[in-house]
Amino acid sequence: MNQYYVKRIVSAILTILLIATVTFFMMKAIPGGPFSRERALPAEIIAALNNKYKLNDPLFKQYVDYMLGLFTFDLGPSFRRLGYTVNELIAIGFPVSAKIGFLAIMTIVLIGIPLGVISALRQSKLTDYVVMVLATLGVTIPSFVLATLYIYFFAGKWKLVPAFGLESGLAYIGPVLALSGYSISFVARLTRSSMLEVLRQDYVRTAKASGLSEFQVVFKYALKNALIPVITYMGPMIAAILTGSFVVERIFALPGMGYMYVEGVNNRDYTVIMGTTVFYAIFYVVMVLLVDIGYTLADPRIRLGKKYGE
Repeated sequence: MNQYYVKRIVSAILTILLIATVTFFMMKAIPGGPFSRERALPAEIIAALNNKYKLNDPLFKQYVDYMLGLFTFDLGPSFRRLGYTVNELIAIGFPVSAKIGFLAIMTIVLIGIPLGVISALRQSKLTDYVVMVLATLGVTIPSFVLATLYIYFFAGKWKLVPAFGLESGLAYIGPVLALSGYSISFVARLTRSSMLEVLRQDYVRTAKASGLSEFQVVFKYALKNALIPVITYMGPMIAAILTGSFVVERIFALPGMGYMYVEGVNNRDYTVIMGTTVFYAIFYVVMVLLVDIGYTLADPRIRLGKKYGE
């Protein structure tokens, strides 16, 4: 295996362990506990619950037990949702977030990149101005505003779509639009600026001078190199979208990862908070690693872990 990838994998594992460690001790440093409520439970019940979940053990022993569970993919039981483990809650929530996220990612790729390419090819023309105005609006409008306006008009005022849930195909439109709105605009702007830079390169001019059609020049030579900054952005973006959006899932009442995380924070369900944080960290690190691999596919000149000329 390439030495570069070995180093990246080791670095990824260390990053995940560090995040798990910091998250664990931060949860323990928060005043109160998972069984603290506005209406206090009797001391005997709290003592029994702490004993059941081994919260009376020394802090270092709790940390070791948690890390051993992490290595065996056992994230422990939920403190507030009785009968469920964190693994089971993630298995319930992640498919919902992933389904919405996958549709949002496809929307971003199929709309954002073509808009950026078209805008670059029509620089300083009406099409370019229209795309940039729409992209600027998309970047400046927060997802919760877009989601709220969508529900108010399309679900509330015009009764065209459901306001929450995923019981029909139309119900996916709102969450996908809210999740993808910012990224479509950002990808379009990023693709345009990168495409304009690549189109000014000597090898592109040479390709044009050799008599190749504009289609061949753009899609055979220019686009792959222009997509490198887009790939850099897409890796973390995919991880963030697939693991759920706190705000969007809350607004549309979707039982995904984001909704589950917010519920865990509100209920001080420490194992759920730690489990979802570690799960997100793993997903994020893996996507960043895939971005590095994507570089070599987009531009064969890039040799990761090797010196040029080897």
